[in-house]
Amino acid sequence: MTKFKTLPSKMNHVQFMARFGSIYEHSPWVAERAWAAGITEAQDEIETMAEMMARIVDQAALSEKQALVAAHPDLAGKAAISGDLTPASTSEQAGAGLDQCTEEEFCQFQAYNRAYRDKFGFPFIMAVKNSNRHEILAGFAARLHNDRENEFARALTEIDRIARFRLAAL
Repeated sequence: MTKFKTLPSKMNHVQFMARFGSIYEHSPWVAERAWAAGITEAQDEIETMAEMMARIVDQAALSEKQALVAAHPDLAGKAAISGDLTPASTSEQAGAGLDQCTEEEFCQFQAYNRAYRDKFGFPFIMAVKNSNRHEILAGFAARLHNDRENEFARALTEIDRIARFRLAAL
């Protein structure tokens, strides 16, 4: 197992929140609950921290999960265009080449974002690290055929994957 460079078990609350409060997009409550549960040397391991935070999300109220999902930006969407993405989202989307979309691809993303939100009521979420824009577009096309319950569960799974990637990057 891989340890964090700066050990969470040695941090105070302010340091912990500064480091981990943005792991889940616009949802510092996940890190706050992790802190409240107690950070031990076990959480100095990236995977153990990721599992703890995923459990916190899993045990959250439905309204909190809905807010967490809704906090995510559209892929290659308005927030990306206007520069309003979080630094982590900007890096992740750029890493997948979403900042290099052709005009046609950009239009496809916009159409898929609208269709997905219209059908499910929340944004399409995919952990885009190690993916490219073509794979992401294919993911949109495939997942638009799912039902809302399965897509909501998938969104939460993808959010936990994003958090794991973010934790590993610290």
